[in-house]
Amino acid sequence: MRDGKRRAAGPAVKKSPSRAPRTRKQKVWRVARWLLALGLVGALLVGAAFVVLYQTIDIPDPNEDFETQTTFVYFDDGKTELGRLATQNRVSIDLEQMPQSLKDAVVAAENDSFWTDSGIDPVGIVRAAFNNARGGSRQGASTITQQYVKVLYLSQEQSYQRKIKEAILSLKVQREQSKSRILEGYLNTIYFGRGAYGVEAATQAYFRRPAKNLDLRQSAVLASVLNNPGRFDPANGDDAREDLLERYRYTLGRMATLDMITDEEAEKAERRLPKFPPEEAESTYGDQKGHMLTMVRAELERLGFDPEEIQGGGLRVTTTFTPKAMAAAKQAVVEERPEGFKDKELHVGVASVEPGTGAVRGFYGGQDYLQSQINWAVSGGQAGSTLKPFALAAAIEQGFSLNDTFDGNSPYVLPDGTEVTNQGDASYGSAINMIYATQKSANSAFVDMTMAMDDGPEKVVETMNAMGIPPEEAGRRAAGFPSTSGGLEPVATVALGSATVSPINMANGYATIANEGVYAEPFIIEKVVDRGGETRYSHAEEGPEPKRVLDADIAADVSYALQQNVSGGSGTAALELGRPAAGKTGTATNGRDEVSSAWFAGYTPQMATAVMYVRGKGNEQLMGWLPEYFGGAYPARTWTNAMQTIMEGLPVEEFPEPVYVDGDAPTDGHAPYVPPPSPTQQQPQQPQQPQPSTDIETQEPSPSQEPSPTQEPSPTQEPSPSCDILGCGEPSSPPPSSPPPSPPSEPSGSPTPGAGPSRAAGPRGRE
Repeated sequence: MRDGKRRAAGPAVKKSPSRAPRTRKQKVWRVARWLLALGLVGALLVGAAFVVLYQTIDIPDPNEDFETQTTFVYFDDGKTELGRLATQNRVSIDLEQMPQSLKDAVVAAENDSFWTDSGIDPVGIVRAAFNNARGGSRQGASTITQQYVKVLYLSQEQSYQRKIKEAILSLKVQREQSKSRILEGYLNTIYFGRGAYGVEAATQAYFRRPAKNLDLRQSAVLASVLNNPGRFDPANGDDAREDLLERYRYTLGRMATLDMITDEEAEKAERRLPKFPPEEAESTYGDQKGHMLTMVRAELERLGFDPEEIQGGGLRVTTTFTPKAMAAAKQAVVEERPEGFKDKELHVGVASVEPGTGAVRGFYGGQDYLQSQINWAVSGGQAGSTLKPFALAAAIEQGFSLNDTFDGNSPYVLPDGTEVTNQGDASYGSAINMIYATQKSANSAFVDMTMAMDDGPEKVVETMNAMGIPPEEAGRRAAGFPSTSGGLEPVATVALGSATVSPINMANGYATIANEGVYAEPFIIEKVVDRGGETRYSHAEEGPEPKRVLDADIAADVSYALQQNVSGGSGTAALELGRPAAGKTGTATNGRDEVSSAWFAGYTPQMATAVMYVRGKGNEQLMGWLPEYFGGAYPARTWTNAMQTIMEGLPVEEFPEPVYVDGDAPTDGHAPYVPPPSPTQQQPQQPQQPQPSTDIETQEPSPSQEPSPTQEPSPTQEPSPSCDILGCGEPSSPPPSSPPPSPPSEPSGSPTPGAGPSRAAGPRGRE
């Protein structure tokens, strides 16, 4: 016990000496050992994972869009480009077709170690992974191989998972493909801006030339642009041009450093950018191009081509369209439609079809495709009296003659009590021949003629179908644009035109008359060649042969009647064409008894053209809205304007002389001609149609007087349209006070409107 303190019992406890504290160096070394161990373990795990991923990840199928090629569509010459059909604007070419300057410029600007590296950039992968993990901005530094793999096989997702997959696929592609193959695929796939994928499309977009003709400056520009197309496109303003110049000089400098070009070549090229042709402002589908390309795509499908091949199969399609006919149709509409009436409300459809071939040479579909996708040359409208020539052809086939007479008085009463009236309720006589009836567009005479035939309505529809007016219903691959005519039914008034017919089909029907009764199926595709150069379709070899559907003599007689409509009827505006022409005007009404369409269809021996004017949705009131609303006004003048351009330089050809075919008609005919009462005697004065303040309708000349082409009839009296659901006639003159002279019996004569042979009353009990 010491100092008053007692020790506890037991052995004495020895104190261990205290441990010296670790130095800073020891602490660092200890941490380093742990990190090294963890790094080794991590590396082993990453390596093992990479091996597993390399073994399990297969090269996927390429992204479909990047395997497509642009389909080119040409005018009839097979050389002048009309437009393109493409998922992506792309034309693949071989590496040998690319100039060395372009290949060098791209490698220098994008991946100068391309020819020697393993296909990946490990530093870039790690940097991108960490950056994306932190939520940072997009990082680049990928090799050409990685960019190619990302575009061709992967999505544009920015994640480290995608980056790792990109690296693995790049290594695999590097092992399976040569460097040249990779560079070729890259340059045919990468986006250069301006909607162009691949160097061939880019060269056309920026310099309007094929890639094989690129010079050093142009190659350096494309190699610079692909790094950031939005930023470096010189069309995007002065700032973009300055940025491009800086990147362009960088590219040339790298090329010189890598001994791809000399310092002198680089210095000379750096002084200025190459010249850029003005960028095309017109859209691929702007104006009428969209309507044309839409028709071409639909027709290719009808011919059996797969939609994917059409849109991205690299086809070369030659159409029947000619620049001249397309321009003529548009010019005629622009110059002849009334001032202040634009395509948004006033819809004009124009179509020209070549007799003998059925080739659709030109059309005008109406409003700019980018504003409205309705093609009025295809959609059409109520045909009105333009269908009457087909009824005349059907009647002559049944044995009637141009000289046979039918009831021209108004109204004509059908057996069920329905009244059919002529334009202005005009009466032309109880027995007028079909030349005069066609010239006057007498509804009553055409309905009387239809009723006089055996199964008349059915026969008229059958003849229409045979000559090129499609039926009401048809199969998917049936001919025509479109292949149906809505409302074309076998009724007594079928010739008056309540059915909906397109201008293309109407022109083709008239082309059958112009071609002396031989029908040719309308078509717009001449030839299709695939990207391998193989002809996949040729209309000359696979298209249907033209076929005779009407006797040539009958066609000559119908054509003669239509010539009289031009020379002295409602179609006199066509006289301005200055060469033989035949045609027919037409108007129709909707269910509200409103004038809903105005037509003129006609032809020369070399071309048939149809013009249709409609409003709004295609069946709205024209009377009181258009200054002149009959077929002989704006439609006929539009037809003449278009045909003047189309026929320019072509020889003047004459029509065949009329034959006056006269067979064994199914009825005994009609009573002798009885003239209507003179306007000064007991015939009541016709009520006047209310006249809009803007109306300047042209009065038709008297049948006893042949008008001069330049004669301007008096506008003081407006014809009253007898428009109903049965159709409309054309503006007419006052009824004749005496019968016109009879036509001669010989074909060589030039008959004038008049009565045909006297016959007994027909089976319908009319007098």
